[in-house]
Formats: sequence, C-alpha cells, structure tokens
Amino acid sequence: MIRRLCIIGVGLIGGSLARALRAAGEVEEIVGASRDAAHLQKAVDLGVIDRYETDLSAAVAGADMVFVSVPLGAMRTVFEAIKGSLDTGAVVTDAGSAKGSVVEDVQSVFASVPAWFVPGHPIAGTEESGVEASVAELYRGRRVILTPLPETRVEATLRVRSMWEATGAVVREMDVKHHDEILAATSHLPHLLAFTLVESLARMSEKREIFEYAAGGFRDFTRIASSDPVMWRDICLANRDAVLDLLHHFGKDLDVLASAIRNRDEKSILQLFQDAKAARDMFAG
Repeated sequence: MIRRLCIIGVGLIGGSLARALRAAGEVEEIVGASRDAAHLQKAVDLGVIDRYETDLSAAVAGADMVFVSVPLGAMRTVFEAIKGSLDTGAVVTDAGSAKGSVVEDVQSVFASVPAWFVPGHPIAGTEESGVEASVAELYRGRRVILTPLPETRVEATLRVRSMWEATGAVVREMDVKHHDEILAATSHLPHLLAFTLVESLARMSEKREIFEYAAGGFRDFTRIASSDPVMWRDICLANRDAVLDLLHHFGKDLDVLASAIRNRDEKSILQLFQDAKAARDMFAG
C-alpha cells in the first residue's frame, strides 16, 4: 500500500498510473504536481488525483512514492526542484523513454545516484496525450522496464516493482545502456519514420490529393505521428547515439531495397518481403 503518491506530470502516463492504483486499492492519497494549475484542477475534477501543488517541493513533502512523468528535457529541472524536500524513506522513480539521460540528470543534481532512485520505463501509451486520455487499464499485460543501478537500494526497487505489478503490468529489469539500445530500435526509430514520412508527404505539391486517398495502411503506419512532438524531440536528443546508429543502419537497408528495385531484382525484393512478413507474423503471434 502506498500511503501518499506524488505524480509529477499528470498526463496519459501519470494519470493512468493513478487510476490503476486507485482501482486496485493500492494507494491512500494521490497528489498531482506541475506548473499548470488549470490542468491539475481538471485531474481533480476527473477523480484522477485528490489534490495538487504547483510547488514541486511542497508536492513531494510527505510522499512515500514519487513518480516523475515529464518530458526528458524537463527531468533535471524536476530533480533540482525536489532536492532536499523528500521524506526519509521516500522512493522516486520515473517514466522516461531513455534511461541514460535521466541517470545523468540525477547524477548532475545529487552528485551521485541516490539509493532511493529507481529508473523505470512503462512500455505503454497511445498517440493521445493529457489526463483526459488516461485509463486504469493502460498497463494491464504491458511491460515495464526497471533499470536499477548499483547504488539503488534493493528495497526501493522492490517497492517500485510492487507498484507496477499492482497495475497489472509485467515488470522486467535490465541494464541502462541495453534498455536505450532496445527502445531506440522498437520505439524511437518507428516514431521517427512516421513523423518523417508524414512531414515529407505534407511538403509535396499535391499533398491534398495524397492525404485524400490515403488508405488504412497509411493511417496504421502513421498513427504514431500524432504523438507529442515535444516529448519525441527530447527522446531523439536524449538517446541520440543509439538513434543515430539505427538511422544509419536503416538508411543502408533502404539503399539496398532501392538498388534492388532499380535493377528489377525480383528475387531480392521478394526475399526481403518474405523475411519481413515471417518476422512480423512471429512477433504478432
């Protein structure tokens, strides 16, 4: 049971965590925090949080669990704001999609990684954002990755694991660098491709006709281009090295496909498509 949960950034991710824990009866009080009082009042009106604070240091006071769910570019500012205000025994975790940058921010503010900090990342979400989109079922059956560091207390990791498991999530642990490499391939690169494709087509002279005749395949592939641009800008910069490596690798593969089409290499084109279909079917199954 979490006595007081403080959620810094009550949007889709933070709001869904609040709803899930409340539905499971695993939290007594939920305090929301951000600089936007109107947004926080909406969260209160929706029953997602019990009360709110716009002063982050006041928000975390008395909390035994703090969940930081803000864009990666705002992480350091949050850690600076709560420094010196956490209760003894409080545990802090986050939802950042790139863990290396979050760990760097924590180290820069606290000089080292505090024993109460458990880096985390729920692999869940939609293209929608805001507390209005939050649902209690968002994490059910979904994976949450924790990347505890050598300095992290075992007890702190267990408490964060227990919190996520209460939402119905499947919790896994891995190394920070490994996490960032995997997420660059499975999440960051697909989002970059979707954003780039839509933006590229939108600049074409006949873009109105292109989008008019776009069918289900285009909608399915580009759905994630409706995601929060600020969040994805921060992710690109925070996980820059891994993202650049993948873009380079993918660019070479596109060149191979272009060459095969140019040379009317039916065998190579068919083999690529067959291999891709087999891999996708295995993943979907």
